[in-house]
Amino acid sequence: MLSKTGTLTATTALAPIVWGTTYIVAAELLPPDRPLLAALLRSLPAGLLLLLLVRRLPRGGWWWRSAVLGILNIGLFFALLFVTAYRLPGGVAATVGAVQPLLVALFASRWIGERLTGRKLAAGVAGLAGVGLLVLQAQARLDALGVAAALGGAVAMAAGVVLTKKWGTPDTLLAATSWQLVAGGLFLLPIALLAEGLPPALTGVNVAGYAYLGVIGTALAYCLWFRGLHRLPASSTALLGLLSPVVAAAAGWLLAGQSLSPGQCLGAAIVLATLVLAGPAGHRRATAASVHPRDVLGRSVTRR
Repeated sequence: MLSKTGTLTATTALAPIVWGTTYIVAAELLPPDRPLLAALLRSLPAGLLLLLLVRRLPRGGWWWRSAVLGILNIGLFFALLFVTAYRLPGGVAATVGAVQPLLVALFASRWIGERLTGRKLAAGVAGLAGVGLLVLQAQARLDALGVAAALGGAVAMAAGVVLTKKWGTPDTLLAATSWQLVAGGLFLLPIALLAEGLPPALTGVNVAGYAYLGVIGTALAYCLWFRGLHRLPASSTALLGLLSPVVAAAAGWLLAGQSLSPGQCLGAAIVLATLVLAGPAGHRRATAASVHPRDVLGRSVTRR
């Protein structure tokens, strides 16, 4: 039977698992060459739907905080992914993006006082190596602007993750999530219109794809992600994001007939082993094992 931490970790992991299906859904259900439209229709309608449900607006400083978090976690991150997708092969983009857990560990040590331990650094390096084996192909090419965009996206998301943890939740989780999605969507709106123009005629299949990405892949997934982020260590929670390329590769193998080499299987195994040993549940077990008996029996342990 799972502990509370294990259950929370499992539900949080559902977010990157769902995000990993984005690639196959986009390839099979969405119109081609419209990545910014997909980003916009993932974020803004989902945010407005949640906002309609909760009927709560930010107050005071949470207007600008919500805008900052929405731009970092949603708008800027999605926009940089657009540049990355056009200038780098998917394997290179995923490998560069896998540096995010290392960045989160660094930012968390500076901004919210989480210790930067050798365990966290080793986990980040192992996860990066696993993703590299999983998705990086020998013929992959490098493009300076593409690599810069991929790194920029990882920095934006890492900063958004840590600031989300630092600032907490001023209202209900649904309300705070809706504010970020709306802010990110409004940031993307003029960019999408200028770069791609008005959307083309959409088929029923396209609408179904956008509905899945908006309701399941964004509204539900980000609620689960932010819920876990507020309750689990930021650096170890960020490692769960490595599940996305694993799920993407598995979906391509199961649904699109793509083959997996022994090296890719090894990469997936490294990622999964890293998550088991250094993820939120593993971090909690290690922390509990290191607590002195006096802290449990005689006094409360101070938590940052």
